[in-house]
Amino acid sequence: MDWSVIISWGLYIVLGLNVLFALAVIFAERRDVGATWAWLLVLFFLPILGFIIYLFLGRQLKKDNFFNLSVEERSFHALQVDNQIEQIRRKETALAQPVFEKYEQLLEMNLRSSKSLISVHNKSAIMHDGEQKFKALMDDIRSAETEINIQYYIIQRDALGKALIHELIERAKAGVKVRLLYDAVGSRSLRDSDFKELIAHDGEVRVFFPPTLGLINFKLNNRNHRKVVIIDGKIGYVGGFNVGTEYLGLVEKFGYWRDTHLRVEGDVVYHLQHRFILDWNYSGSKHHDPENSFCFARHDIKDKSPMQIVTSGPNSDTEHLKNMMIKMIMSAKHRVIIQTPYFIPDTSFMDACKMALLSGVKMDIMIPGKPDHPFVMWASLSFLGELLDYGANVYMYEQGFLHAKTLVVDDEISTVGTTNLDARSFRLNFEVNAVLYDERVALELASLFESDVAVSRKYTVDDYAARKWTVRMREGVSRLLSPIL
Repeated sequence: MDWSVIISWGLYIVLGLNVLFALAVIFAERRDVGATWAWLLVLFFLPILGFIIYLFLGRQLKKDNFFNLSVEERSFHALQVDNQIEQIRRKETALAQPVFEKYEQLLEMNLRSSKSLISVHNKSAIMHDGEQKFKALMDDIRSAETEINIQYYIIQRDALGKALIHELIERAKAGVKVRLLYDAVGSRSLRDSDFKELIAHDGEVRVFFPPTLGLINFKLNNRNHRKVVIIDGKIGYVGGFNVGTEYLGLVEKFGYWRDTHLRVEGDVVYHLQHRFILDWNYSGSKHHDPENSFCFARHDIKDKSPMQIVTSGPNSDTEHLKNMMIKMIMSAKHRVIIQTPYFIPDTSFMDACKMALLSGVKMDIMIPGKPDHPFVMWASLSFLGELLDYGANVYMYEQGFLHAKTLVVDDEISTVGTTNLDARSFRLNFEVNAVLYDERVALELASLFESDVAVSRKYTVDDYAARKWTVRMREGVSRLLSPIL
């Protein structure tokens, strides 16, 4: 028996199968060209193993009516969108706001793209410190009378995570309806036993994209990255903070945790509630009728702070949140402020930044000086190095870890939410952002940015040119794989 011949034929078969796998799983799906090439590199340089990696990390989700809405529900949502677009164009009723005339195209795009209805009578508080955010959240939970709906990507099994679950149990004992939704991968440390007492008092707990048979998770790459809380149908939270002691600045690896979160009241809470209901119903066999099972309380908010809740995810062919941010950047006349833990945009986002800079718009970008993932940091620097040549100001936050996800345009409009500036947030994860057409909020976020600049290091063209050749190589590899990071 000639083993060399057998081995040679075996290698040919493996190579042939790998080519078939590449044709079947890459070209049969409509996806970004950069992601296609990145996956081809993985498949061809890691035969068989690359295909196994693709099964867990690369497969796309079904996109046709992902949330199983009825024809009536979809028709009703479409009618609401059409009505608001007509009101904006006619400058009718509450939608006749001065800021809407200036940003009419952004409003209409969000309505058409993500069905993001506009709410006017709202008020919001910006929270940038973990102690501040969780004190407010715990106080609101303790004051809940009817219902608590809570959704996080990460709930750690630590002191803060246990404290949150304890407070939920106490409200459930008092007769408050408690629903808790968490992501299977982000909150993988949690155990069923953590929720026995909550469930015993009629609380409900659901897991987004749990593993099959409790072992294998073929949706490993598509995570629910949203952080949303709705209390009594009156108070809402959305932003970057997860639940864990690191978000209080108590983990030495990160140090002080700088993030941005919103506490909102008013009509916008209804839209956060609807967003939660979609994820909640998808994650369980028992679906709840929104109007009869969830609390949509009346409010007496008279303040005018217009908002839209924009969502995006791998269930859609359109990258709603990326397009929203690009539209915001392209509408800028004076200044764009960006804070993000990861800056790994695609070509369209980079082109928008370059065109804004070439048009004389000042662009200030801040990322962490101490990254949580070196691979991601190297990729970020490769993109930021390009924008430095176009005149962008780049800052490295050095007081701890920067996790804020904010964008401010001309001190007039802003967005705060869960979306990082990378392919994972744009295409692979389920995300949510609030868009605020409120000068007061934009100015407050701009002021926070200036405070952060005081504890940051400016990264210059000279710094980028002086980096070592080993860093340049890491940047090159990281950028090549950036579409699938």
